[in-house]
This record gives sequence, structure tokens and C-alpha cells, in this order.
Amino acid sequence: MTARDVSGIAMLSSLPIPKKIGLSFALVIMTVFVMIGVLWWAFARIQATTTESSHAQDIYGYTLEMEGGVQRENSQMRGFLITSDEAYLKQYFESRATEIQSASKLDALLDNDPKARAEVARSHEHMQEWRRTIGDPLIERSRTDREGAQQWLRDNSERVRVTSVLQALRDVRAQTVAELKSVRAARKTALLTGQWSLAIGAVVMIGVAAAMAMLLSRALGRPIVRLTGIMEALSRGRNDIAVPDADRGDELGSMSRAVVVFRDAAVAKARADAEQNEVVDRIGGALGQLADSDLTARLSGFPPSYAAIERDFNTAVSRLSGSLGAVRVNAAGISSGAVEMNEAADDLARRAEQQAASIEETSAAMNEIAQSVTAAATKAQSAEGIVRKASSDVANSEAIVRRTVSAIGDIERSSNEIAEIIAVIDGLSFQTNLLALNAGVEAARAGDAGKGFAVVASEVRALAERSAEAARDISARITTTVERVRSGVELANKTDESLRLIATGMHDISGLVESIAGGASEQATSIQQVNLAINDMDGVTQANAAMVEEVTAAVRALSAEARALEEQVNRFRVDETVMAPAASVAPMRRAPAPVRRVPSPVQGNLAVKQDDDDWSSF
Repeated sequence: MTARDVSGIAMLSSLPIPKKIGLSFALVIMTVFVMIGVLWWAFARIQATTTESSHAQDIYGYTLEMEGGVQRENSQMRGFLITSDEAYLKQYFESRATEIQSASKLDALLDNDPKARAEVARSHEHMQEWRRTIGDPLIERSRTDREGAQQWLRDNSERVRVTSVLQALRDVRAQTVAELKSVRAARKTALLTGQWSLAIGAVVMIGVAAAMAMLLSRALGRPIVRLTGIMEALSRGRNDIAVPDADRGDELGSMSRAVVVFRDAAVAKARADAEQNEVVDRIGGALGQLADSDLTARLSGFPPSYAAIERDFNTAVSRLSGSLGAVRVNAAGISSGAVEMNEAADDLARRAEQQAASIEETSAAMNEIAQSVTAAATKAQSAEGIVRKASSDVANSEAIVRRTVSAIGDIERSSNEIAEIIAVIDGLSFQTNLLALNAGVEAARAGDAGKGFAVVASEVRALAERSAEAARDISARITTTVERVRSGVELANKTDESLRLIATGMHDISGLVESIAGGASEQATSIQQVNLAINDMDGVTQANAAMVEEVTAAVRALSAEARALEEQVNRFRVDETVMAPAASVAPMRRAPAPVRRVPSPVQGNLAVKQDDDDWSSF
């Protein structure tokens, strides 16, 4: 191993492991990036030369196409002049279109080459000039004078040629060919550069990776293998082994220092295990004494690290000894108290039986009261129904009287209308009498010729007088009828008012009866609820009596258990000096049993009232 390798490993050993790995990958990635950059440049250059080559080939192709169009246009013009065949003329115009289209595309392709663009434009202008001055005029002339057109063509053969047009296109094409050669050479160079860059970059990347792998193996792999062996030795109980690499600045150094801590902890644990075994033996002996009911056992002579266990054990045993002593004293007190509780439970059972009998009699009295109130509520409801029916009949009578009043009003209106008709008839009778009188006067003037007419006039007048008398008689009778109808209307209105007063009174009576019925129903409901409550109290009292019996049995069992507890506690040896003070047991004072009172018999629907002393005793 060279000095450079040693210095490199020493430098790596001071770096953390993530930085070591990151540095290794950084060198590899940097090499890859450099190789990618060179390849990127080579590929970009190849792409640029390919684009330039395609552009130059397009220019080359369109110059050939434009040149062909010019030549075909010239030759087809000559063919038409010689043969007058329209097929030549068609190809002439097609060649013109090809030349124009190619010139337009070349103008767009040569946007970055002003000189070549100007050459193409000049060639296109010469061709346009040739068409205006030679091609198109000769074609038009050949349609009328073909021989003259042919003779002009022979005389001006130099002018008819398109050499100047073609030469400009050939110059542009020669320039394009030179550019193609240059682009191909540049593309070949870029391709070789990319290939060499890929090969050299691969070799460099492999070398860097191999070097970093070797350095990482020496800086990480070997120390990890050594540290693994040391940890396996420690796991087998070899606590005297030396731990290397504890002075490193990376994670391996931290691991080595941690292994040193583990080794020291294992040594300390061995010492602690020895002390623990001794403590366990002493505690086992003390627990054996406790198992033999000896509460005077104590611990002593523990190491300082177990002093708290010694103190807590001794304190716990002392408190347990004192508690059992107190339990011994209290067990005797519980036994004495259980006897007194048994006697008190017997007294309570007798009182509960007396109270149950009183509640049962009260329940019977409340049942009788509930039946009486229910009967009264039923009768009140019946009376309410009768009053409602009478009120309904009064309302129907009131409606009939109202209809009668309405009918009498209609009769009064009809009588008034008849009176008006009779007045009209009276007026007609008066007019008829007047006309008959005038007719008699005229008949008297006529003499004998008017006698017959006078007799008729006299009869008409007599008839008019009888009609007037009859109308007056009928008018008087109708007047009398109207007065009687008015009197009937007044009486009917008074009757309607009386019926209204009667209906109001019946409504008030119905409300009172309904209130009485509702109150009776509510009283019946309340009495039923009170009766239910008394029944519940009776059940509760019976349950209390049963519970008192259960309490009596429980107290007797408690007394037996207290005696058994006292016998069990007396088996233990306790330290009398640490015994807890026993709680004083106050003797229970028994209340004198009350004298049972015979309830007075129930008379009528009166509720039974018990004496307050009985409830307080309960």
C-alpha cells in the first residue's frame, strides 16, 4: 500500500459514512455528466449537420428542378413553333409553372444566403423577361404566321437561348455542392468525437468506480468485519477483548466506542448479578419466615444499591404486622356489633310488618273513594250530554224563527208590491171615468146620432167607478194585512231574542256541567294515582320486610365470618410494639319497638289518616 493510499484512507476515515458514499457517487456521477456533455455536443452537432445537409439537398434539388423547367420551357416552345402541336404548348405552360414554383421555394430556402438568393432571383427575372419578349410573342405569332415565327427564330437563335438563366442556377448548385461536402466532413468529425468520448468516458468511469470501491472496501469493509468479530466475541462472554478504531471520526468510530460501552456495561452487569444473587437469597429466607406466619422477619446487611429494597421490605412487613394486630382487635368488635345488628334487624322486621298492614287498610279506603268519585264523574258527563242536546234544540228553534221572520218579511214586501199595483189600477179607473165623462159630453153634442155612444160611455163610467171602489177596498184590506204582518215580525224578532237568551243560558249551563264533569274526572284520576302510589308503597313495604329478613340473615353470616376471621388472625405472630391502634366500636342502641295501633274503621268515602308516630317509627 502506497503513502497516497494510506493518506486517502486516513482522509476517508475522518468523514462520515454517508459523505463517503456520497463522494464516491459524486465522482462517478461527475464522470457520467462529463461524458454525457461531450456526447450531447456530438449529437447536437450531428443533428445540426444533418439539418444543414437536408437543407442543402433541398436547394440542390430545387435548382435542378428549376433548371429542368427552364430547359423544357425553351424546348417545348421550339417544338410548338415547328409542329404547331398543342401538346407542346401544354408542356410549355407546365414547365413555366414548375419554374415559378421552384423559384418561390428557393427564395424561401435561401433566406440565410442573400448572395445565392439574389442569383436565383436574377435568374427568375431573366426568365420572366425571356417569356415577355421572346417565348410568348413567338407562340402568338406562330398561330397566325408560323413561317415568319420560324424565320425569326433562326435569325435570332442566340437571343432565344437561356444560357444566362441556367448559368446562375448552376453557380448556386455548385455552391450548394461545396456546402454539402463541408457539412458531411463536420458530421463525420462529430460522430468520431462522440464515439471516442463514449469509449474514453466508459474507461474513466470504470476506473473511478473501481478506485472508489477499493477505497471504500479498505475504509469501511475491513473495519466493519473486525468490529463484527469483536461483537460476536462479546456476545460469547469475552469481556476482556480490546476494541480498535475507537478514535475514528466517522460512524465506525461511534460504533466502536458504543461497543466499548457495551463491554464495560457487561463487566458491571456481572458484578451486579453477583450482588443480586446474594440479595435474592436473603429475601428468599425472609419470605420463608413469612410463609410460616412469622411476621417478625426482617432484612439487614444489603449492599448500598439494594438499601431501598431492604428498607421497603422491613417497612411493609412492619405495617402488615401492625395491620393484622388491628384486624385481630377489630374482628372482636365486629363480632360484638353483629350481635347487636341482629337484634336491631329483628325489631325493624316487626315494624315493617305493622306498617304493611296499615298501608293495606289505607289502600282499601282509597279504592272506595275512587269508586264514589268515578260514579259522580259519570253522572256529570250524562248531565252534560242532556244539556248539550237541549242547547242544540234551542239552536234549531232559533234557526226556524229566523226563517219565519224572513218569510214574513217576504210577505210584507209582496203586500207593498200589491198595494202599488192597486194604486195603478185606481189611477186607471180614474182616467177611464174621465174619458167616459168626456165621451158623454161629446155624445150630447152629437144629438140623436150620439145616443148609442152615450149609453156605452155611461156603462164604461159605471164600470170605472166600480173598479175604483174595488181598488179602494182591496187597498184598505192590504193596509190592514201589512200592519198585522209588521206586528208578526216584531213578535218573531222578540221570540228570536228570547231564544238567543235561552241558548246563551244553556251554553253557560253546559260549560258549568262540563267543568264539573272534568273536575270529577280529574279527581277520579288523582285518586287512582294516589291509590296506585299507596299500592306501590305497600309493595315497597313488603319488599322492605323481605330485605330486613335478608339483612338479618346477612348479619348472622357476618357474625360467623367475624369469628372465623378472628381465628385466622390469631395464627400469626405479630410484633406487639408496631400494632396499629384498633378502632373503637360503639355499641348500637336499640330503639324501643312501637306499640301497634289498631286502625279505626273507614266510614263513607273519607280517606284514612295514619298517625305521624307510625311513619316516623317506620
